[in-house]
Amino acid sequence: MSGKDDYYNRSKQQGYRARSAYKLKQIAEEADLLAPGDTVVDLGAAPGGWLQVAAEEGGESGTVVGVDLQRIDELDEHDVETIRGDMTEERTRHYLREAVGEGGADAVLSDMAPNMTGEYNLDHARSVHLARQALDAADELLAPGGDFVVKVFQGEDLDAFRDDVADSFQYVRTVSPPASRDASSEVYLVAKGYTTSPVAEGDRVEVTIEEEGDEGD
Repeated sequence: MSGKDDYYNRSKQQGYRARSAYKLKQIAEEADLLAPGDTVVDLGAAPGGWLQVAAEEGGESGTVVGVDLQRIDELDEHDVETIRGDMTEERTRHYLREAVGEGGADAVLSDMAPNMTGEYNLDHARSVHLARQALDAADELLAPGGDFVVKVFQGEDLDAFRDDVADSFQYVRTVSPPASRDASSEVYLVAKGYTTSPVAEGDRVEVTIEEEGDEGD
């Protein structure tokens, strides 16, 4: 049995619902994510492995919300709110905004992946589409300074998507956690320091000059 398969056994022994829990633990450690008291949103959260990790890191003072099209069984050991719904629908977004509260989320996470077809380019394109939906949700839910983690398959559209993520964050890095399978083309973009612009493109702003210096100053 390979070292990669060991994560499955470890997840069963340690009570995690999926081996993917170790991916988030490794990403969080490498990129300094998730802290006590954090408000965290997990997109595509079923079966709940990432929710477990987020709840552990956030502690009793943290808030963790998961959304998925599939039902997520209740996590008895953690105070986690789950929403069954499509995150692209306004009704689901409304529930998410209510759960997060006016302060916004400290982190938005997405381990979503498309149904695989076996056609590399198609699977890549679908993963980028999902990742963009996650980015839209992050733009709506994150508090200033918040963090974003999203899975995407490698391919020709990855760089363009990364550039789009970088437009809204102080920096972005690409992470391949050891728990990812050797044959997988997945990587995770980890974006930190969400920035919000007070002025949208096309808006007009009045500027008042308090003091005027000499010409050439």
